[in-house]
Amino acid sequence: MKKLLCIGLILCLCMTAAVFTGCGNTANQSTEATDATEAAETTATKAKTGGIDYMVLVNKTHPLPDDWEEKLETVHITNSVGDDVEVEKKAYDAYLKLKAALEEEGIYVDLDSARRSVADQQRIMDEFTEKYGADYAAKTVATPGYSEHHTGLALDLYLIIDGKDVTENEDMMTYPEIWAKIHEKLPDYGFILRYLEGKEYITGYGYEPWHIRYIDNVEVAKEITSKGITFEEYLGTASSAPVSIDYGSSDIYTEEDLKAAVIQIECKFASYDGCELHNIRYAGDDAVTEKNLNRMNEINPDAKYTKVVEFLMDFHTPESTDNSTLKPDTEYTDYSWWLARTDDGGWDIVTFGY
Repeated sequence: MKKLLCIGLILCLCMTAAVFTGCGNTANQSTEATDATEAAETTATKAKTGGIDYMVLVNKTHPLPDDWEEKLETVHITNSVGDDVEVEKKAYDAYLKLKAALEEEGIYVDLDSARRSVADQQRIMDEFTEKYGADYAAKTVATPGYSEHHTGLALDLYLIIDGKDVTENEDMMTYPEIWAKIHEKLPDYGFILRYLEGKEYITGYGYEPWHIRYIDNVEVAKEITSKGITFEEYLGTASSAPVSIDYGSSDIYTEEDLKAAVIQIECKFASYDGCELHNIRYAGDDAVTEKNLNRMNEINPDAKYTKVVEFLMDFHTPESTDNSTLKPDTEYTDYSWWLARTDDGGWDIVTFGY
């Protein structure tokens, strides 16, 4: 009989364009910092001399530095829909150059959001919960204090198509060709696409084509982009080891159903700081029983779940860990994740562990 390490509804957090991005400037960029060590030394020097560290990592396990705001220089602009947007000064200069280059190709964008205070981040969380539901909000909005938007280096773009502002996430997702062209130009101006598709287990956030990040180094931005890696992988805080995902075969769920569940698991796993994920696999239709569904509803009686699913995971923990439920330097196999949902809702992680 498996013992459940965690009980209760747990939603993974994933960031969106309106919640966690960055943009950049090409001025005064070092063309010599071509590897992670040199880049780290360069940014460390900037921090010591009073400037901000443009390579700062803010994610689910790395909070905004305490002294960040006192060093930050920002500008305020009004976008095409009349909203005030605050941006780190150098990042905004770089954005303007990116914007001009895109317009030469007939692509028009504007800034949806950039720097956001902790209070503003909480407001966004509340708004997304009301508009899209708690599940979507949990997958797309960063925890206040752990949002890249606090840095002023994370920018969310929106499209202007035939003179009309396209600001809704679901609408912007219908223009993949345009986003692909935008992404190609990002590194030329010191930007990277922050949350890559298929890397949710590292970034902790779902793919958002509009969410960009300024790092103030064209060469490093080009390296990250060309290798198709995340910012975490470049900085060495996450493993680049390949991860296998096996959706098996199901007579109950479509692969799309199962992929949606896996993204939830991956986003939650990203908070397992320093752990190296090996694989995730569908436990099979045999786990989809009325008994297991009833168990999920007993744990979370207000949800009224109608569907249940189980996945298994193998991963390795680092030599030291702050996670009180995990042992250090240990290979975990068949680590269980139970998820449930209603007919019209997304997957919730209800329990996980052994």
